[in-house]
Amino acid sequence: QVQLVESGGGLVQPGGSLRLSCAASGSIFSIYDLGWHRQAPGKQRELVAVITRAGSTNYADSVKGRFTISRDNTKNTVYLQMNSLKPEDTAVYYCNADVVTYSRSFPRAYWGQGTQVTVSS
Repeated sequence: QVQLVESGGGLVQPGGSLRLSCAASGSIFSIYDLGWHRQAPGKQRELVAVITRAGSTNYADSVKGRFTISRDNTKNTVYLQMNSLKPEDTAVYYCNADVVTYSRSFPRAYWGQGTQVTVSS
């Protein structure tokens, strides 16, 4: 029904920057909240950032002031700009979206496949 395709992950040195992108496609009528989660080795998956359709944002305390989430509603795409990266940011990052499809009148959650971000010198 809905596919989320992520890009932009990779290896970066501490203090560097990366921008993650996630494009949604399929039988999409409307997208409500979009967000990013991450899972570090040996740890639980945690919320990184979320953005509503109107542009309201929330961030985990650990990334406030360094990460910025944004969206392009015309392209069904969400971005995560990551600056001043730290080794502690190393994780698999997952895109998620609350989507109303043409066949359903209520939103359901969809997830991307995950993309690796490694911060190391």
